[in-house]
Amino acid sequence: MNILAEAWSWLTTATNWTGEGGIRDRLVQHLFLTVVCLLISCLIALPVAVLLGHLGRGGALAVNISNIGRAVPTFAVLVLLLLTPIGGHGEWPTVIALVLFAVPPLLTNAYVGMREVDREVVRAARGMGMTGRQLMLGVEVPLALPLILTGVRIAAVQLVATATLAALAGGGGLGRIITAGFNLASTPQVVAGAVLVTAFALIVEGLFEAAQRLLPARLRGAATR
Repeated sequence: MNILAEAWSWLTTATNWTGEGGIRDRLVQHLFLTVVCLLISCLIALPVAVLLGHLGRGGALAVNISNIGRAVPTFAVLVLLLLTPIGGHGEWPTVIALVLFAVPPLLTNAYVGMREVDREVVRAARGMGMTGRQLMLGVEVPLALPLILTGVRIAAVQLVATATLAALAGGGGLGRIITAGFNLASTPQVVAGAVLVTAFALIVEGLFEAAQRLLPARLRGAATR
């Protein structure tokens, strides 16, 4: 109980929020790392998954590779990358490890979403003379969007939680608060850092949940105009 009270005291101390290395500074670093890794992951996974889902080919292989990727610990990948020449290039080991971690849920959800589009709707669109590109972008992707966004939400929340590993590679982010707590043997600071990461992940989860509830309604509204 005392540790929780001391952690709360640490969190509510104004000097811990300001300046270089303060909570605000670490939050910005954590957010930047998460956004960059999520964007790179989306650019890699979503076009591949959407195309494979549209063609109906190669999806099983992609999903199986994705599942294998989920089984590989991010920390182990990060350590291996640090032992290679890439380890001397700043944040790149962390970025690569996090991107590899975020790609599987994006790939799987987008592919499954594309394949679960009603085949009657697809056949009707083809019967109207739509080209493959029009069918994919105008029919399949909008209908698969809720599941695609679910994959993005899962990847984003996982990235927020796992980006704390950046501190182990000398990077920034909220993980530095936790590692600094360990170095100072300050359990309240470690607990405070963990609470900040958890709260950040819950906020991201809430924002994506709200976006998922609103976006389909907007699409339906656009379709009826």
